[in-house]
Amino acid sequence: MDRLLRFEHRAQPVAPRHLFLRRLGINLGAALAILAPSLVIGMIGFVVFEGKDWVEAYDYAAMILSGMGPFEEATTNAGRIFEGTYALFSGLTVVVVASLILAPVFHRVLHSFHVEDDEDEKKDEKAAKKGSRNPR
Repeated sequence: MDRLLRFEHRAQPVAPRHLFLRRLGINLGAALAILAPSLVIGMIGFVVFEGKDWVEAYDYAAMILSGMGPFEEATTNAGRIFEGTYALFSGLTVVVVASLILAPVFHRVLHSFHVEDDEDEKKDEKAAKKGSRNPR
């Protein structure tokens, strides 16, 4: 988990493209590791509580997990409770997965705004030296 959260500091240069792509790949893998069991949990719930076959259960679970919502309302009380609970769980899952995937991208973009070029640094140093020589 520490590898997912470790980014370069503001004072460090932007990570090379291969490291960025590696981070993105690791986070995509983590997102898939969250999505796959979530989909299986939904499928099992629809099979157990609604009596759907596995293909239908996949369809229903995938629609809810993607945020599209169910095709039709559940027919049993247990199915309705499961469907609502699974929808709440799926909403949080979508937020977590989107955050995992976008974190390296946002970090790279924001980090590039904070890194000064060597030329900018030299200009700032020259301007500071000129300002100290010519007191007003």
